[in-house]
Amino acid sequence: MKKHFFVVAAVIISSTLNAQSQLRNGGDTTSTSLDEVVLTANKYPNKTSLTGKVVTIITSEQLERSGGKDLSQLLTEQAGLFISGANSNAGKDKSVYLRGARVEHTLITIDGIPVYDPSGIGSNFDIRNLPLSNIERIEILKGSQSTLYGSDAIAGVINIITKKSGAKLIAGNALLSYGSNETVRTNAGFNGRSGIIDYNAALSFQNTKGINETINQSNSPVTDKDGYQQTGIQLGLGIRPSDKIYIQPFFRFSTIKGDIDQGAFTDELDYTYKQKSWQAGVKNEFNIGKSKLNILYNYNNINRLYTDDSIKSRNGYDTWSQGSYKGAEHYADAYIHIPVNNQLKLTGGVDYRSSVSDQSYSSVGFFGPYKSAYSKDSLHQNQFGIYAAMNLNDKSAFNLELGSRVNFHSEFGSNAVFNINPSYFINKKIKLFANISSAYRTPSLYQLFSEYGNANLKPEVGITTEAGLQYFSADNKFSSRAVAFSRNVKDVIFFYFNSTTFQSQYINQDKQKDNGFELETSYKINKGTTIKAFYTYVTGEITTQKNGKDTTYNNLLRRPKSSIGITIGIQLCENLYVSSNLMSIGKRKDAYFDNNTFSTVYTTLKSYMLWDIYAEYGLLKNKLKLFADCRNITGSKYTEISGFNTLGFNGNGGIRFTF
Repeated sequence: MKKHFFVVAAVIISSTLNAQSQLRNGGDTTSTSLDEVVLTANKYPNKTSLTGKVVTIITSEQLERSGGKDLSQLLTEQAGLFISGANSNAGKDKSVYLRGARVEHTLITIDGIPVYDPSGIGSNFDIRNLPLSNIERIEILKGSQSTLYGSDAIAGVINIITKKSGAKLIAGNALLSYGSNETVRTNAGFNGRSGIIDYNAALSFQNTKGINETINQSNSPVTDKDGYQQTGIQLGLGIRPSDKIYIQPFFRFSTIKGDIDQGAFTDELDYTYKQKSWQAGVKNEFNIGKSKLNILYNYNNINRLYTDDSIKSRNGYDTWSQGSYKGAEHYADAYIHIPVNNQLKLTGGVDYRSSVSDQSYSSVGFFGPYKSAYSKDSLHQNQFGIYAAMNLNDKSAFNLELGSRVNFHSEFGSNAVFNINPSYFINKKIKLFANISSAYRTPSLYQLFSEYGNANLKPEVGITTEAGLQYFSADNKFSSRAVAFSRNVKDVIFFYFNSTTFQSQYINQDKQKDNGFELETSYKINKGTTIKAFYTYVTGEITTQKNGKDTTYNNLLRRPKSSIGITIGIQLCENLYVSSNLMSIGKRKDAYFDNNTFSTVYTTLKSYMLWDIYAEYGLLKNKLKLFADCRNITGSKYTEISGFNTLGFNGNGGIRFTF
């Protein structure tokens, strides 16, 4: 691992020296990273130079050149993000770890609107529901962000911005690709504008035979592959009756289905799942003088069904089982942005979230039939929040962001969070910043009201401190950012088993402490060549009670302490673009349940390196592009999750057309 670090460090240092030489000798000035506008940091468009928050941007160009990937594979290539299962079977669950935090401590938003899964144990949204082809841009906002975004934003926010309408009457795009494991991806989209109306519509489809999801330790040959299929629809409409009003109703629908196995090292031939997810709502913008009022509403619905009929094989405890998990949530947010003057901007708002769930499980096994059911009459909760933020951009290049939120919950009452983000921009080259902010995660419906539920649970509460600097070269070709952070979370929800009463219940018990740092650099060598690299490190420990005493131990399961990434993109000529991406993932601790010994096994997963190459060639003035994406070209053998297979060498090719 140290060898990998020194290699990338040498590349970064070399790039820095070359960049400085290029600056002295003059060069291309087309890059605009210094003045890049982001939406997620402040809930209104703001330049990166005017915010002290740490934001990573995945542009539409990067997304377009990811035709062979899914969302999890693209996200796991970003600094500070690791998606466990990203390179496993297509239908394997994808666990999002931002800066080493727990899965449920990263908030997913779509067009700035938080989305949750009320039917899940942790309520975290399943990113498999979002086809990459329907996404225009992604902004990753790191650090505690509950002031503006509410629950779950302890580690940060991943804001997925969907495709919008263009300026023409009609425009469109289409993609068709085919690759390893008989994987087919297609999508088609249309958008346009006429008078006061604009529109967009997109349809996507993916189907793959997949790989055998688990590692088979038996002597019998593996005969099954665990397939996966996804269909997505996105519809949007914009109505602008005047220059002061913009109304945008939207609808998104996704269905996924596939085959899964029983668990680590346990194959299964007839265990399947189906999932339907849809969101519908409206975004309204009202210009009131220089101020802007935003009123948002979103309805989120998810329906998951798992069935094991044990006709072809029986590797679980039951001869038949079926679990149904349904969840629905209403979310409304109204906030106003007020530019008091050129230096001072205010944001204030209120939001409301109401969640319900219906869950049932039936099985026939060794001990006869079993059934449990919980309806939305018992699985429900409401939240109401009031928040405000102030942004001061002084002429002296000093920036200060202050914010606070009070949240009211139907079960545990109220809690408050805050953020303080000062930054200082020196000679438009070096930005110094420091952030201290708090955040919270609301207990899920399952943790509150299921058979293991505890209605007295408190929210998990965390405080994050971070500090760093970012350098921009004079011509904006070279930039580099270094950040150190520390995150402390108390009242972490723990699944407690009482060995005396043999009863289990969720309780607030643990304390989680994580520390780390991130180094990122980007250098535009010339008009057609860009190099990006990063190194991240994170470590964490949990303090829990055992036998009445506090015990502390390292606990970042499945999350690497160190990861390194380097990407080089070259426009070889007007029509041909080639990029190379190298990722090195360090050792990770893991644990799995052994069905033979009925015990938890702890293990260490080896480090690994993945090398991918992408190429595209443009025809018809680049309206038609042929592309090929080859992944893990060295055929690395590695494990992301104990007991489960990963993709070896794989690739796909296809065409992309725009008009």
